Amino acid sequence: MTAPRLYVDSADLDRVGRLLSAGVVQGVTTNPTILERGGRAAAEIPDLYARWVAEGAHEVFFQTWGEDRASFLRNAAGLLELGDRVAVKVPATADGFAAASALVRDGASVLVTAVYSVAQALACASIGVRYIAPYLGRMRDAGMDGDALIARMQAMCADSDTNVLAASLRSPDDIVGLREAGVPYFTAAPDVLDALLHHPVSDSSAAEFDAAMDRIG
Repeated sequence: MTAPRLYVDSADLDRVGRLLSAGVVQGVTTNPTILERGGRAAAEIPDLYARWVAEGAHEVFFQTWGEDRASFLRNAAGLLELGDRVAVKVPATADGFAAASALVRDGASVLVTAVYSVAQALACASIGVRYIAPYLGRMRDAGMDGDALIARMQAMCADSDTNVLAASLRSPDDIVGLREAGVPYFTAAPDVLDALLHHPVSDSSAAEFDAAMDRIG
């Protein structure tokens, strides 16, 4: 089984920087909604990329945009010029699939985002994209069995070059459950990642160790 990787899904500069500097996440995932929520403008994308790479990101995901395949590709080209740690996110639409296929042929690292069906996952694997991002929380909100669907996507992508990078994860248990189904990669908000790293008994044990060291030191 592929070793798990964690990514932070946020444009909160302080919290992203802390997670990157601590070395507990592989990189940063964004989309236009996340950038807007973080108070960031499109003009800041080059500075965000440079900052996050300097803080330790191995990959930084930015989403291309446009009305059709040509505009997706034109905007993706600008993102790819930022550096070799950029991965381009493309939405799972008809024009998005066409753009993703062209980007893969040109050697780009591509993530198809907002994948909601096993059939879409199959199409991504056939194209050879590096990642797909199904949204667990949003699937559940829509009344779908997101856990089962993502597990089937993982099975569909097995023995291909395509990896599931699960998103819209709302608790550490979401991550653990999908990992048990074989999913290798996860992106989550800072609050979820902080909760993943902590347990109250771990904290109390650490306090006991410190108190003992004070007594013997």
